[in-house]
Amino acid sequence: MTKRDKMLQRFCNRPKDFTWQELETLLAGFGYRQAVGGKTGGSRVKFLHDTRPPIILHKPHPTNILKHYQLEQIKETLAIEGLL
Repeated sequence: MTKRDKMLQRFCNRPKDFTWQELETLLAGFGYRQAVGGKTGGSRVKFLHDTRPPIILHKPHPTNILKHYQLEQIKETLAIEGLL
């Protein structure tokens, strides 16, 4: 099992400690890239894909751990797109 497979399995199990960096790595594996915001981009982040709809969410703060509802939304989006 590769590192990517392990991370995907971990994501699908919806852990309570899934980090922002893990999400960036996971989405990059599916071909998403983080859009570069302007000076006042704030905490809202958009992940773009060439052929799929964007994933938009707030970057967690003050900790780096994603909330449960964010994991659910991302998982649902990836499943609808046929990536899971």
